[in-house]
Amino acid sequence: MQKSHKIHHKTTEDNRRHQLRTAFSFYCSVRERLPVWLLEDMRCMEVFCWDDGHPRAFLPSEALLYALIHDHQDYAQYLLNRYSVSALRAPRCSYCCCRGSGAPHLNIAVRYDRLVILGMMMAALKNCGEQTKRQDYLDSCGGCSHVADAGKSAVQLAVELSHADCLLLLLVEGARPDGLDAALQRLVSCDVSKRHDAQRCLDYLLLFLPKPPLLQRLQDEPQRWQSLLGNKVFSWLQGVAPPPLLLQALRSLVQFGADRISLLPDFLQLHSW
Repeated sequence: MQKSHKIHHKTTEDNRRHQLRTAFSFYCSVRERLPVWLLEDMRCMEVFCWDDGHPRAFLPSEALLYALIHDHQDYAQYLLNRYSVSALRAPRCSYCCCRGSGAPHLNIAVRYDRLVILGMMMAALKNCGEQTKRQDYLDSCGGCSHVADAGKSAVQLAVELSHADCLLLLLVEGARPDGLDAALQRLVSCDVSKRHDAQRCLDYLLLFLPKPPLLQRLQDEPQRWQSLLGNKVFSWLQGVAPPPLLLQALRSLVQFGADRISLLPDFLQLHSW
């Protein structure tokens, strides 16, 4: 009996190792940026992905996560063209097997600064049709607790990492401009090498804020923040003055596309407020 149990245990462990090896082989193939047709053939074969010991094909949403991590733009474009928003569905958590939630593809795109693929994803979302679902997806803070960045929206993550280009694209597409307090904290706490991008993130949030929230840190250290932000922006954030004229002009300009801001001369950039 004991010998039979050991044989069964060994067989189970061997099967588990085999499952991990086969799943990792598809991951490596995406990492090596093999041709799209070959990756799709591999994805659809029921030998590379396993659920509870049973083989199945990789889902398009799982393949898109791999394409994001390894910046395989051709494969990402194919998956989004072929499967549209279904490629953006959250896969089941591999740790606890709970139902997927949130917008992990958005967060992965921001974390790895995959601006090109993020733009493809925004284009796919435009074809979603239902504005409410699109908005919920852009602002999603869901995700299993086992997943990195769970509980954070893509905008909040972009602010945290100072990925300003990703942040601007998300805001232009209608994501909620959350994270002003975090952006202010990031500005004064980040390394010097990140200061420029942290400033851009703050500027972009201000650009899309319909009405600034009252922030305790501005009231606690008014002189410090007035020096950092400038009189006009500081007064606006305190609710004692209208938005600066340049801010109002740039708000109109950005509606024509995120790239319009970067094409402006230096004296009209956001930091010149």
